[in-house]
Amino acid sequence: MDDRYGGDVLAPGWREAGRRRIPEIAAERDLVVEVAADGFCGAVVGVAGGNVELEDRRGRRRLFPLGGGFLIDGEAVQLVRPAAAAPAGRARTASGSFAAPEARARVARASRILVEGRHDAELVEKVWGDDLRIEGVVVEYLQGVDLLEQVLRDEPPGPGRRYGVLVDHLVPGSKESRIADAVARGPHGAHLRIVGHPHIDVWQCVRAETLGIRAWPDVPRGIEWKVGVSRALGWPARDQADIARTWQRILGAVRSYRDLDPALLGRVEELIDFVTAP
Repeated sequence: MDDRYGGDVLAPGWREAGRRRIPEIAAERDLVVEVAADGFCGAVVGVAGGNVELEDRRGRRRLFPLGGGFLIDGEAVQLVRPAAAAPAGRARTASGSFAAPEARARVARASRILVEGRHDAELVEKVWGDDLRIEGVVVEYLQGVDLLEQVLRDEPPGPGRRYGVLVDHLVPGSKESRIADAVARGPHGAHLRIVGHPHIDVWQCVRAETLGIRAWPDVPRGIEWKVGVSRALGWPARDQADIARTWQRILGAVRSYRDLDPALLGRVEELIDFVTAP
């Protein structure tokens, strides 16, 4: 006889029968979730103890207990601690290169890479720093491409001292391209390579998606670019200290070459090859 009520009401799992099971999702870094209780939406930035830390698009951070109460694309989920990473193969650096096992940094070469400003130098260091230390390449900043000719006069390059130069906004007709062309045609051109990316500032070399925005804002002429960007994104821009904090937020979001525009990646690799060639 067919028993429509089931055979054993005390069997394990009888309480869950017919209930919808809420999926469990590992709280991996950068996973974006919404808190069902109050609508707070943010990306996972860490898991500690029994809590998950979320950061919203304005940089505000809050802690929540792992478990239920979260939404992804409007669907309820339970956040659980990520599984421990399995032992990986050969480690890679942030630039994607294979890491040299227990390698010591070599003595700095006479050849070096010059970049326009501090932010450029810090971004190159974060992604390529391990590779540059192994190769003994120093990165220096110029405080503007306008000073490049003066640097070359003070410490001219030569057969044993090559200079690779990374320039912002290197596009046809720009001030930067005119300076670069003049320097390349000058007496130091044979031992110098100048390359650049098309963006107004190195900030734009960080992919917008890395910061959780759709695109970098357009800034009208007459407004200082970094100030205009910060205001458009709702970030403070009252003084240089605010701009510095905004850059640290941007730099902190970069973890590897995957977070950068390919327009920058190839140019930095080109300069490293140039200054380390025999």
